[in-house]
Amino acid sequence: MSGKNAPEFKLSQCFGDCSPAEEATQADILSTVSFDDSGEYFATGDRGGRVVIFKKSGGKAKMHSCGKVRRSSDFKFFTEFQSHEAEFDYLKSLEIEEKINAIKWCPRVNDALFLLATNDKTVKLWKVREKQMKKVTTTMPNAVREGIGRRKGALTLPQVSVAGTAVTTSLRRVFANAHTYHVNSVDPNSDGEHFISADDLRINMWNLEITDRSFNILDMKPKSMEELTEVITAATFHPSHCNVFLYSSSRGCIKMGDMRASALCDKHAKVLEKPAEPSAQSFFSEIVASISDIKSTSDGRYIVSRDYMTLKLWDVNMEARPVKTINVHEHLRPQLCNLYESDCIFDKFECAVSGDASNVLTGSYSNMCHMYDRYGQAMASIEAICAL
Repeated sequence: MSGKNAPEFKLSQCFGDCSPAEEATQADILSTVSFDDSGEYFATGDRGGRVVIFKKSGGKAKMHSCGKVRRSSDFKFFTEFQSHEAEFDYLKSLEIEEKINAIKWCPRVNDALFLLATNDKTVKLWKVREKQMKKVTTTMPNAVREGIGRRKGALTLPQVSVAGTAVTTSLRRVFANAHTYHVNSVDPNSDGEHFISADDLRINMWNLEITDRSFNILDMKPKSMEELTEVITAATFHPSHCNVFLYSSSRGCIKMGDMRASALCDKHAKVLEKPAEPSAQSFFSEIVASISDIKSTSDGRYIVSRDYMTLKLWDVNMEARPVKTINVHEHLRPQLCNLYESDCIFDKFECAVSGDASNVLTGSYSNMCHMYDRYGQAMASIEAICAL
C-alpha cells in the first residue's frame, strides 16, 4: 500500500495443518472465531462441533523498521473440547448439524473463563479454568531423614506439592428448545446476567442461570409465511446500554429495539436504512442488500454493517443514510448473473472494528481481507496464506 501512514502487516502465526499432503476434512473447517475482551484468549469453532482455545504467551522484544522496540506475542494452544454433537429431530425428521455457528465470551469470574457456543438449535455455556494439580506426599522431616534426632515414634506429616497445571472444561448450562429456525447470533448483555439468541424470525433473551425458559423480545413471524418479506440476519446487544439491542435484516436495514418501551419489541425504536434508488434497482438488488454481519463501536455511537457488495458505517443518530459506504466488491457487479447461478451471491462475509473505532476490517474472496480507515480509505489488503 502507498502512503506514509499505511500499516505494514506480516504473518505472525498460522494455526492448523497447512501441509498440502493431507486435505482437511469437512469437520475441520473453521466456522467462527472470537477474541475475548482482553485479547489474551481467542476461541475457534469448526464444523465438527469442536471449540479450540488459544492463549497469548509472552514473546521476545523485536526492533521494528520504524525504530521502536515492540514485544511480539504468540498464541499457544490452551485447550480443546467437543461442544456440540450431531442430533436428529425425530418430530420434524430433521438432522441438526454439530457445526458451531457463533462463539461469544462472557465476563470472567475470578480465574475462570466463560463462553457461549451455539449450533443451529442449542446454546451452551462452558466454563474453562486453569488450575494447579497438587499431590500429597508423605516424607520424613529433614532432621529425621538425616538421622538427627531420630527416635522411635517420630511424627510424619504429609506434604502437599504442586505437580503442574491442568486446564479443565465443564458444561455449565444448556439452553435448548427455544428456536424453531437456525440460530445465527448469540451475544451477552453488558449487565453480565443475560444474553440473546437470534434465529431467522425470533430473538430470545435468556438469564445465564435459568435454562428452562426464555423471554421472546422480538417475533417477526407473520400469520402466513406467504407474507414474509424479511428475516433476521444478525443480532447484538448495545455495548453499554443493557436495555438496547440491534438486529439486521435481509432487506438491508438495521433496527434498534428498546426493552424499556415494551417487553415485545415489535415496533423498533430506530431504523437505519438507506432509501433505494429506483434507477439502480435490478433483479439482484435485494439479494446483495442483505446484511450478513453488524458490529458496534465500543461507545455504541457507530455501527459497521457488511452486505455482499459494500461495507457501511452508520451513525445511530443519523437514520436516513450511512455516514460512509465502502465498495468492497464493486468489481464483481458485472458478474452478478454468474454469481447467482453458482450461488456465490449468497456467500456471507463478516466485519470487525478496531477498539478505537479508527479502522474497519472485512473479508473477501481469494483469501483476502481488507482494512479501511473511518473515512473509507483503503489502508491494507492482507492475504491469508499458510507459508511463514
